[in-house]
Amino acid sequence: MIEYIRGAVASLNPAATVLETSGGVGYLLSISLQTFSALEGKKEVRLHVHEVIREDTYQLYGFATERERELFRMLIGVSGVGASTALIVLSSLGSRDLENVIATGDSKRLKGVKGIGTKTAERIIVDLRDKIKSTDATLVLQPGETQASRTAAFEEAHAALVMLGFDRKASEKVLTAIFKESPAVKVEEAIKKALPRL
Repeated sequence: MIEYIRGAVASLNPAATVLETSGGVGYLLSISLQTFSALEGKKEVRLHVHEVIREDTYQLYGFATERERELFRMLIGVSGVGASTALIVLSSLGSRDLENVIATGDSKRLKGVKGIGTKTAERIIVDLRDKIKSTDATLVLQPGETQASRTAAFEEAHAALVMLGFDRKASEKVLTAIFKESPAVKVEEAIKKALPRL
């Protein structure tokens, strides 16, 4: 089992990254928005890995912190929550907020996440409340995203939403509205605003 991968960032978008190791092998890993933020501007990184191996697929998920991976594993352990949904939850709320939501039983905020209905939100809270422990570990975000043109930011956000499984036309429509409201919005923020609308 792969515990972590250290390598050069060969490509990076809000939904996935490719890390090239010293052996010249490139690993494609699905990531959340908070991990994307942590990787921005870095040339070499180490990501904690979760593997999903089935007959028809072999998928790698990468996380900037062990805590985020732990929360991901807790989420996919809940009935009705798959890996894609777990990534959307972590992208929408972040590790710290997710812990608070579960600890306080705030099902309303969980229901605001795409793909999470009332029953699933309640199940997540019931199943995970006892497992969530308060921690001072927090993901250090790198907020200094370079100013990109609207077109480049729009395209990157759109590509990320499509990779997350959202409809291409619906994503385009929502992002068009978001960029009209806030022309200078950053990619990460655009995706966060788009998730509840899709």
